[in-house]
Amino acid sequence: METRRTLMRSLAVAVVIAYVIWTTTAEEQKLDTPCCTQVSRAKLTDPILNFRLQPESLPCVRAVIFETERGEFCRDPRQPWVKEKVKNLRAQRNKPLTSTAAPTSSISDQTHVGGATRN
Repeated sequence: METRRTLMRSLAVAVVIAYVIWTTTAEEQKLDTPCCTQVSRAKLTDPILNFRLQPESLPCVRAVIFETERGEFCRDPRQPWVKEKVKNLRAQRNKPLTSTAAPTSSISDQTHVGGATRN
C-alpha cells in the first residue's frame, strides 16, 4: 500500500515536471517565430522593399507581410490594393536583370529565388 502511494506521488511529480518543460519549450518556439496575429487594411505609403505570404496557423492569421525601411507591416491579403501590389512585386522579381536571352536550363526555369521577412 505504501509503495503504491509513493509510486503515485513520483508519477505525479514526473507529470508536473514534463508539463513545465513542455510549456516552456512551446513558449520559446513562439518567440522564435513571430507572426501576424491581426492585419490592417490601411494602404502603405512607404516604398515596399519585399514581401512574404503568411498562411493561417493559429495564432497567426493569413496575411501579406510587407517589408519597408521602417519595418514590417501585416496587411489583409483580400484587399484589392494588396493583391495588386503583390502581383507587381512578383513581376519585378521575375524580370531578367540583363537584356541577355533567358537561360534554357530546365533547372533555372524551375528555380525561383525570393526574399522573406518576419513579423
